[in-house]
Amino acid sequence: MKLLIINGPNLNMLGIREKHLYGARDYAALCEYVKEQGRRLGVEVELFQSNHEGALVDCIQAAYQRIDGIVINPGAYTHTSVALLDALKAVDIPACEVHLTDVNAREEFRKISYVRLACKKTFAGYGFDGYRMAMEYLAGKQAE
Repeated sequence: MKLLIINGPNLNMLGIREKHLYGARDYAALCEYVKEQGRRLGVEVELFQSNHEGALVDCIQAAYQRIDGIVINPGAYTHTSVALLDALKAVDIPACEVHLTDVNAREEFRKISYVRLACKKTFAGYGFDGYRMAMEYLAGKQAE
């Protein structure tokens, strides 16, 4: 099984941005955590991060017939991007949405997620563990 882990805008700034919300661990630590979880689950993991919506769409489209599951943290594009929604729907690959913080407990606009409409499940507010939970879900290693 091969999982694609997609991170959107500003995730590369982990450890720098809003530490009171996102913590002190940086993006490299997140990538290492995801790779470690992939090894633990026995799945191949591919990571991608971009601050550009079109690059994220291109990455999703390139996953077609190549990837078994997508874990996506679309960052701020969660609340604005019909393009990401349409790309996920087009490739029809099982996907999970992840957010480090509990977006439902934050500003009102963060409760809106276009991407969620194409995802099987959302894990929000679990920090790095949300990625593990999404990977386990897609790999069939946890109960629904």
